[in-house]
Order: sequence, then structure tokens, then C-alpha cells
Amino acid sequence: MTDPLRVWLNRLNRGQTEGRRDELAELYVRSCATAPGWEHRSREDFLLRLAGDIRRPQFAMLVAETPVLAGCAFGFPVRPDGSWWSGFQGELPPGVARLTASGDVFAITGMVVHPDERNRGLARRMQERLLTDHRASLGATLVDGVNRAARSAFWSWGWQEIGEVHRPPGPTVLRALVLRAEERTAADSADRAQRARARARARARVQGTT
Repeated sequence: MTDPLRVWLNRLNRGQTEGRRDELAELYVRSCATAPGWEHRSREDFLLRLAGDIRRPQFAMLVAETPVLAGCAFGFPVRPDGSWWSGFQGELPPGVARLTASGDVFAITGMVVHPDERNRGLARRMQERLLTDHRASLGATLVDGVNRAARSAFWSWGWQEIGEVHRPPGPTVLRALVLRAEERTAADSADRAQRARARARARARVQGTT
């Protein structure tokens, strides 16, 4: 486990992301509870999704390094035509539809954190950086409905579920979650307070050794 003060967030362009695809895939496999024997399939599925996202306009990749790779988050702005919400059951909430039409929504399609770095605010820092860099008023993501751990994590970061997304032919039901600017501000304040406490503890350890 690393000192939270020694984690650097760096943006990668498309070429840099392509150059580190194997490293990113290894991180993904290590971070997932993959059944024995299915690691290769999990790795290939991740690389396939990443390849599709890289082709999206304004694709963004953020990596956390210690300096070894500790996490990554990536996504792209949602098109104003609302095609990203394809398969949404019912009507989009009016506020979400309005922000989508105005181009103020950013979809986070991948969030990976090394098991040793969890519960240290790293995922929250990465998501906030991505949304802030793109000046998004709303973050959006889709989570497998049966993945309770992922859903609970997003809830703890201030995300709210707004409905279900069905995309045939697969049977998977996806949960649509959004993060509004006010929730991001509150979560960021909590994260800054946590990092301030970490700095205070680090100073206390240094003073205790002198």
C-alpha cells in the first residue's frame, strides 16, 4: 500500500494509451474477481471495450501512478443526440436529457483501481479529475445490474441511479448512474479533508523520527 500523497494522476493521449494497453489489461485482470481459468477472456473483453472507446471523439484516459500503475479511468463526452442512452427504459429524467442535448455530459466507461490502493479515495480523485477537465455538468456511467460491489462503490461516491438500460442481444441489465455537479463538489470536499488528515499523519510520523 502506498502513501496517498505519492500518487500522480497523468493524462494519456490515444497513442500513449495504445502503447500501454497490455499494462492496462494486466491491471484490470488483477483488480477483478475473475474466476480461475477465465483471466484470458476477461483480459480480451477489457481490451475490446477499450479499443472501442479509444475511437470515440475526445476520448480521455487518466492513469494513477506511484510510479507503478495503480489505477486508470477513461471515457468520452456523450453526444448531444443522446445515442449513448440507447436502450434506456422509459423517459430520461428531464435534467439529464437537457444536459445531454447541451453537450454537458461525460461518460466514464472504465474505472480500475489496484486492490492494494482501494479505500484510499483514488477512484474518486480520478473521476473528479476527468469530469473537471472536461467541464462536465454531469457524469454518467453504466454498471452491470448484478455487480453489487461496483454499484455500492458508485453510490458511496455520490452517484445516483436513474433507471435501467437494456441492450440486446445480451441478457445483461445495466444500471444507469449519474453524478451531478453538487454531489461532485461535496465528494471532493470530503476527499480534500481526507487528504489533509493523511498529510497531518505523515507530518506526525516524520516529526516522530527526528
